Amino acid sequence: MVVFSCAGCAAELTVPVSPVALPVHAHNRYGHALLPPLMRAGSYAVDPEPFGPPWRPWNETEGEARRLFAPVGLLSHGPAGSIVVAPGDTRGTVLIPERCDGYCYGVDGRDGPNLACARCGLEVGSRIDDCSRWQEVRLLPDSVRFEPAGEPPADDWTVEGVPPVEPSGAWNPYWEAAVGDALAHLFAVSGGGTIAVQDGLVADVFGPALALPSSSSPHRALALAGPGEPDADDIALVPRHPVTGRPWAHSGATDVVPLAAEVWTWLAFGQDPVTAPASGVMPVGVLRDDPLPKHPSGPFSPARDVFLHTLARLPAVRQPWLRAIYDRVMAGGPVSRVV
Repeated sequence: MVVFSCAGCAAELTVPVSPVALPVHAHNRYGHALLPPLMRAGSYAVDPEPFGPPWRPWNETEGEARRLFAPVGLLSHGPAGSIVVAPGDTRGTVLIPERCDGYCYGVDGRDGPNLACARCGLEVGSRIDDCSRWQEVRLLPDSVRFEPAGEPPADDWTVEGVPPVEPSGAWNPYWEAAVGDALAHLFAVSGGGTIAVQDGLVADVFGPALALPSSSSPHRALALAGPGEPDADDIALVPRHPVTGRPWAHSGATDVVPLAAEVWTWLAFGQDPVTAPASGVMPVGVLRDDPLPKHPSGPFSPARDVFLHTLARLPAVRQPWLRAIYDRVMAGGPVSRVV
C-alpha cells in the first residue's frame, strides 16, 4: 500500500491505498443522477491517457500519435498519468472556489484542478462528482509523491463476481460498461463474420448487440475461458486481471476478448443465491420464489461511451466495415453489427 503526499510540503493527501486496474466504467457517463465513487475504498488506479482541460478539436495526425485510430471529437491536452482515488480516501485537501463549476449537481473539473493542498496551497488535483459522473478525485502526477510498493502479484485471479441486475430491476451499469468494452474487442477480431455465442447469460448480454439473424451460419465462435474454465478453440472471452489489467493469457484460443474480471467471474461461476436450487428443503432443480428471482426490466444495452472509447483505440477500426459501425454509433445509433 502507498500514501500519496504533496510534492510541495510532503503533507499526506490520501490514506494508504493499493493499486488496481482502472475500472472499465471510468469512461462511461450514466443517467441523470448522483453516482457512487468510481474507485473502491482503499484502492487507486493510474489513467495513462491525458485527462481534463484544455480541450482541442480532433486532429488526425495528433490522434494517431496517441494511438487513436478514429475521430473522438475533442482531444484532452491535460496531464497524462493522473492518479484516481475515491473522494473518501483523500486527506488534507481544500476546494479552490473559483474552479468549482459543473453542469448540474456538482463539480466536473472543467476549469482545471479544483483541489489544493490544505497546508501549502499547491494545486494537487480535481474532484469530480457532477450529475452522470462517477465520483472520483484525480491527483496530478507532478503534484504528488509516493514510494513505489513494487510490482503487484499477477498470479491471484480471485475476485468477487458482480450480479448483472440491480435490486430495482435495472441492468447493472458496470455490466453495461464491461460488455461495451468487450464488444469493441470482439468486433475487432471477428473479421466482420458472424459469431456463435453460447446460450445463457453470455447470449443475453452479447447476442442482442451482435444483432445476428437466426439463419446466419456463424464463421466463428465465442466461449468463456480462464482460470477454472476449459480452454477455447476460437475466440476466448477471458478475464482481465483485477490489479494489472492484463487479460488471461492461457486460453489456447486463436483470439482473446478481455472482460472485466468481476463480470467474467459471474458469467463463469456466479449464481444469485436467492435463485439457487435448494436441496434438503426443496427438491433439487426447484428455484425459490420467495423473494422472486431478480429479472431485468428491459433488454440489455452495452454502454456506447465505453464501446466508442475502446474501439477508437484499436487499429482494426480502420477496416471500412468496422469504421462504418463506429461512425454510426458515434452519430447516436445503436451498438450492433447491422450497418
